[in-house]
Amino acid sequence: MSKRRNFLKSVAALGTTTLLHQTGWSSSPLSQVESRIKPPKLKKGATIGLVAPGYSIDQEKLYLVVETLQKMGFKTHHTDRILDNRGYFSNTDEERAKDVMEMFTNPQVNAILCVRGGYGCTRLLPLLDYELIQQNPKPLIGFSDVTALINTIYQKTGLVGFHGPVGITIDNEYSQAYFKRILMEGPEILPMKNVILTDPEDYMDSEYHRYTITYGEGQGKLVGGNLSLVTAMMGTPYEIDFTDKLVFLEEVEEPPYRIDRMLTQFSESATLPNAKGIILGVFKGCDRLKMSDNFTLKEVITDRLAPLGIPAMYGMSFGHVPNNLTLPIGINAHFNATKKQLRLLEAAVL
Repeated sequence: MSKRRNFLKSVAALGTTTLLHQTGWSSSPLSQVESRIKPPKLKKGATIGLVAPGYSIDQEKLYLVVETLQKMGFKTHHTDRILDNRGYFSNTDEERAKDVMEMFTNPQVNAILCVRGGYGCTRLLPLLDYELIQQNPKPLIGFSDVTALINTIYQKTGLVGFHGPVGITIDNEYSQAYFKRILMEGPEILPMKNVILTDPEDYMDSEYHRYTITYGEGQGKLVGGNLSLVTAMMGTPYEIDFTDKLVFLEEVEEPPYRIDRMLTQFSESATLPNAKGIILGVFKGCDRLKMSDNFTLKEVITDRLAPLGIPAMYGMSFGHVPNNLTLPIGINAHFNATKKQLRLLEAAVL
């Protein structure tokens, strides 16, 4: 995540000059749609379009993703753009955006799965055709940098997106179970149960501990994702509106002082005081990077979030970890921070 910071200034410059000029998007705040669109549920044998909207992926890893999805009962489709690596990106900004748009408009593709995360998705936001996306609703799934895509598309079009495993992390029973339950079955009520930690190292690891930060409960639509991306979008046309929302966050390999800095910015957001709850996943690798005289991850999180008085907890099973819940953006849920429980209150697909 720390590598992203080296590009924030250049991304901002591109977003307000070259990219906006090419697409005609203005720098005014992103309009919020009132209506909400639930995509069609997936069926066995459905075709999943594969995209790499951020970092590059090699042929071998792509093959393993295809193999895993086929074992799950899906067909796959991808274009040649996905392997045309340009530096650390899978392709140019324009070609990556075209790939995303082609998957949305291709009638043979039923859902879109990002094969991996990695920096680059914020660069695509001004290049997407949101009207076409709205006219061709289908699930878009991913986490990490994909946070930018699923939240912006939801805010711009009303289309429910899915913060879930990417292609290279979906090869486990827990992640697959929630992926299928939410995208294929679409139950009206669904408790989001955390994975049972069986590995002694994980059980003893402070980053996997589950604890309440602020007691209480709340109800609202889910939004959020990776903390770096959520804060990077603040002050841009793509800033997330937290009003009446349940906000979920995760992070990876950031030392406590950087978590402190991001949570400080996050807590000072204009709309965060109106949020109904804050749900933190696993901040993988963020408690191992502290110096001997540093605060612990838990101390930083508690110091920054407890004063807000918003029901909050840490340690749910999502983030840069093998076992990942699928969390639908824009779907109503109930959160009990005291009991450390999250429950979806409606189906995310039709």
